Amino acid sequence: ERGKKDADRISVELAKQKITHDLFISSPANRTRQTAEIFAKNLNYPVDSIRYEKKLFTGKTPENFLKMLQDLTEEINSVIIFGHNPTVYYYMNYLLRHFVDDVPTCSTVAIDYDVSSWKDLEARNGEMGLRLIPDMLE
Repeated sequence: ERGKKDADRISVELAKQKITHDLFISSPANRTRQTAEIFAKNLNYPVDSIRYEKKLFTGKTPENFLKMLQDLTEEINSVIIFGHNPTVYYYMNYLLRHFVDDVPTCSTVAIDYDVSSWKDLEARNGEMGLRLIPDMLE
């Protein structure tokens, strides 16, 4: 299936780039769960440590998504989140200072914040650190 192949390619590329991760948060939907598990395998993250958030499936508002990030504990430096369109697009638009790109299936966007605490995250204050889409890796 194309989705599994894309998840494998993107996650292998992240591993090559030595992208770090302390936490995976995923929608519990089947296909999103499968994607998170492929990423976990390729990035050496324990599958049983993936945190599932029902509201990533049913729809968090951008404000609630930001609040979820602000509530992360300080020992977490980076998080990978697996969600659904069109809400992922809305989250990117809300978090990034400038975002006009498309977010096709299996896109990966890294957002960098210059803050010392998750509590200090603000809307439209992040910078895009990385953007990968499956077509880039063909």
